[in-house]
Amino acid sequence: MTVSADIWQARAAMCELLALSFRYPEDRVLADAIASGEWGEAADEIAGALDLSWTSAAAPGAAEAATLPDPAELQHELRAEATRLFVGAPQAACSPYEGVWRAAADGVQPLLFVNPHSMAVERFCKSCGLGRPEGTNEPLDAAWTELELLEYLALRAAADAAEAEGTADDATAAEAIAEGEDALEEFEDAGEPGDVVASADLPGGSPEAAWGQFMTEHAQVWMGSFAASVQEESRVPFYRQAASLLEAFIG
Repeated sequence: MTVSADIWQARAAMCELLALSFRYPEDRVLADAIASGEWGEAADEIAGALDLSWTSAAAPGAAEAATLPDPAELQHELRAEATRLFVGAPQAACSPYEGVWRAAADGVQPLLFVNPHSMAVERFCKSCGLGRPEGTNEPLDAAWTELELLEYLALRAAADAAEAEGTADDATAAEAIAEGEDALEEFEDAGEPGDVVASADLPGGSPEAAWGQFMTEHAQVWMGSFAASVQEESRVPFYRQAASLLEAFIG
């Protein structure tokens, strides 16, 4: 079934929002978006565009989060909870790494970086012309990094779909192309600076095929379990909301 440029754009926006939601909140961007109500509004709008059975008002934790918090206090709360959930000492309550989840499912000892699933994600990223985000030294199979990869592929697919629809000069298509370039900058280029892998050279031969392959072979295999665990473990209402949105999106 052919997917429209608008749907690809909405998928990209969802991946961007979810990546922001689970990435460690170094600055106050996430806290400000939650406290102002912008996060919930964006989540509802994108979920509606994708025809998901999800609303921020009905999501787990919504009742507790009904009163918008002070951004500074929320920032402190988010950092503490992100550390407990995703970093942990000595162990994260909900590991955000695909390799850890799949190792547990396989009944083997999880090892960051040097497990077959993490290495498969790294090879997939390289085949898309992408490497580890600049200035970081964490596995590429983190939930937020996988979502950023999917965002990039969705934006590439949106641009291709707009061209096929004959709307490549429209504002939506121009926005998709610009955002795709911005998403590319989130990664350290795996080849020469400025190299972009041609659509035909992506896994499966197109951004659409690469998206489907990564969703089937990676994201859909483990992110549902990760999302369910966050909903069960989180003491902060926001992370339960965000996890329920991830679960609805991944399917």
